[in-house]
Amino acid sequence: MGSAGRPRNRLTLPLLIFGAGLCAIAATSPARADFRVCNATQNLVGVGIGYRAKAGWITEGWWHIEGSTCKTLIEGPLSSRFYYLYAEDAERGGRWDGPINMCVAEKEFKIAGVNDCVARGFQRAGFQEYDTGEQASWMVQLTDEPATGGAPATPAPGTNSQ
Repeated sequence: MGSAGRPRNRLTLPLLIFGAGLCAIAATSPARADFRVCNATQNLVGVGIGYRAKAGWITEGWWHIEGSTCKTLIEGPLSSRFYYLYAEDAERGGRWDGPINMCVAEKEFKIAGVNDCVARGFQRAGFQEYDTGEQASWMVQLTDEPATGGAPATPAPGTNSQ
């Protein structure tokens, strides 16, 4: 019984030093401030975002996010509390959507205004609202499993996302 405890003790000091080193690296890394979307599926996903700017409502897209990767949609500290997200699975045809109607286009777009989408030559899509609580950064993780509230987007562990 006494000899079984010795290898464990020998590993404890190196693990503590390694853990302290990771903490020091994390403490010296600059904090990121942005709106990121991570695609936890294995498929290519197209993403559009909506937000309120000084000039009014804006929708932008498409960001193409490969499976198991992340992309930054808005760089720098977030200026709005609410952001709206719509995404489509390019391979299987599924959607991450919500009840807030905004405009999108077939190709890359930046559209001012959210009314009369079809009359203005755009398509209408239902976006999911994300209340960032006025945080400087936010991350949304798209998954294959539906989240509560209907949209299959879930928070990544250890983040302030939804």
